Amino acid sequence: MTATSGAAGSRPVGSDVVRLQGILGVDLDLQLLQLALTHRSYAYEHGGIGHNERLEFLGDSILGQAVTVKLFRSFPDLDEGELAKRRASLVSTVALAEIARMIGLGAYLRLGKGEEQTGGRDKASILADTVEAVIGATFLSAGPDDATALVLRLVEPLLVDPARFGAAMDPKTSLQELAASLTLGNPAYRVTEEGPDHDKTFHATVVLQGEDVATGSGSSKKTAEMAAALEAWTRLSGRAA
Repeated sequence: MTATSGAAGSRPVGSDVVRLQGILGVDLDLQLLQLALTHRSYAYEHGGIGHNERLEFLGDSILGQAVTVKLFRSFPDLDEGELAKRRASLVSTVALAEIARMIGLGAYLRLGKGEEQTGGRDKASILADTVEAVIGATFLSAGPDDATALVLRLVEPLLVDPARFGAAMDPKTSLQELAASLTLGNPAYRVTEEGPDHDKTFHATVVLQGEDVATGSGSSKKTAEMAAALEAWTRLSGRAA
């Protein structure tokens, strides 16, 4: 199958895309996978080639359905409210960015110079969107069964590690509890922002006992703080990927 989203389909595929296909464990169209990795900033700087936002839209729907069915079957004793809470956590920007970091997805992104220079490879919103785009590409290339299987493989590390799952659901609370248990005091957050009002990026730094512990970025102050909190929790708990 060839890429269905337009101009990027005719561009040569890099060896990094082949490596990522091996990591994902899915036999899918390489040009479509490359399109899934192409951020709009890269597309803009290269003559308006295709980018991954349509694939992201598709992948979001597939992700939600796969996670919903998995939770419904795996937790028969949970009521609707708790199932909805868990689903929201697993498909959140923070959790998807965590999943992306587990597989080293940031190294494969195609970013414009501006995003590259401002840490786009570890920006939670970009990582999360790319995960969804990869899922969308898998659906188009390999079909619904392989796309669902990929989703379940990606979320499995969070499901089998209750502590990590809890941290993904509520990173700031989990970090506060872990810091207290380590007698590190309460975490503080230092937040900066950049960009125009319609497209701001926020950068948060977790500070413990006067020391910078971890950073995170996002499209809102809350998302950036959550990303930074999850990164800090991951480091302090010894669960770094």
